[in-house]
Amino acid sequence: MSTSNGRRVAVTGLGFITPIGNDLDTVWSNLVEGVSGVGRITRFDTAAYSTKIAAEVKHFEPEQYMDKKTAHHLGRYCQFGLAAAKDALQDARLNPRDMDPDDVGVILSSAIGGMQEIEKNHTALLERGVRRISPFTTPMMIADMAAGVVAMQTGAGGPNYAIVSACASSGHALGEAAEIIKRGDAKAMLAGGAEATITPLTMGAFCQIKAVSERNDDPERACRPWDLGRDGFVMGEGAVVFVLEDLEFAQKRGAQVYAEITGYGASADCYHYTAPHPEGAGAKRAMRKALQKAGVAPQQVQYVNAHGTSTKLGDIAETKAIKEVFGDHAEKLLVSSTKSVHAHLLGAAGAIEAAACVLAIERGVVPPTINLDQQDPECDLDYVANEARRAKVDVAISNSFGFGGHNATLVLSRPGLN
Repeated sequence: MSTSNGRRVAVTGLGFITPIGNDLDTVWSNLVEGVSGVGRITRFDTAAYSTKIAAEVKHFEPEQYMDKKTAHHLGRYCQFGLAAAKDALQDARLNPRDMDPDDVGVILSSAIGGMQEIEKNHTALLERGVRRISPFTTPMMIADMAAGVVAMQTGAGGPNYAIVSACASSGHALGEAAEIIKRGDAKAMLAGGAEATITPLTMGAFCQIKAVSERNDDPERACRPWDLGRDGFVMGEGAVVFVLEDLEFAQKRGAQVYAEITGYGASADCYHYTAPHPEGAGAKRAMRKALQKAGVAPQQVQYVNAHGTSTKLGDIAETKAIKEVFGDHAEKLLVSSTKSVHAHLLGAAGAIEAAACVLAIERGVVPPTINLDQQDPECDLDYVANEARRAKVDVAISNSFGFGGHNATLVLSRPGLN
């Protein structure tokens, strides 16, 4: 595998706060068994909404991860991000406070940031006046604060920022964090995404552009990528964080290595605010760049975790892009959308889907696309319909595409694969 300056990037820790579980084993079990995290929205009254369903995080107690005062001051997306980061560090058995602070950085991305805090304090302004706005509104509404909070709480003093690229945000976070390690600017990075946008304004806005599924009477079957009956994506929330390390550093300290990030490609569609390029032009370029940088031929890839949002246009465009990039080998690929299970975590989507690739490599099982009952003839690949499949996966790719035409592709490989 090709890497800059000979440095290789190892995945040594994973942390999860998601609609399908808040620990690795529960998340993986639900992915493989196809146990949907989608249900009726409980966080606000949806009587006036065309969509009344989403994938909410369940059984999350912030004070299991932080003290009461910290939990009180942090917004929901920051709570998710901090909790997932702490779990990832524990999984990696890495303590940044034992290292030079410049050697550990954080890129924790969010597509939207503290929307709950914005809405809450705007309501306070309208109903009770300007003096009722919380002084914590400004720090808690900005999309970079989760990264800042993780650094404050863990002692990670290296490169620290958030990338905002809609639904590609955490895909870009992982890719850019890997590049930081490859160029020698850190020995380890916490990277991923956090999102908490199941709120009245956000849901209302997505309803207005007809982007989200209205299958309210059957929520667990609402997200159905590549199925003829698909009618939009399903909103989710949560955070997933990786610990990435310079492979040599990880090996010297005896760390477990799940997989390596060997390639990363980014591109723009240059096409439309919300719609993908109909031929998947930007997606193709991102995949090709990632494969080239990894030194991987298309024929070496066994699994694609697709962006697969369950939208009419997006699923077709991505299928076209995969077929063009992989040629005849596309027919042999296993392609699945785990969004069918955990829904769309927006800025955290790329991270949970890259984690699915990592675990598919490690455990030899490809998670399914559930709810795929009548495959769209224009979507004609092997989407691992409804049941997980045992398969040896040496190389997988994860696609993340966002509103605005932002595209990120990651190549993940079995440790030590040459």
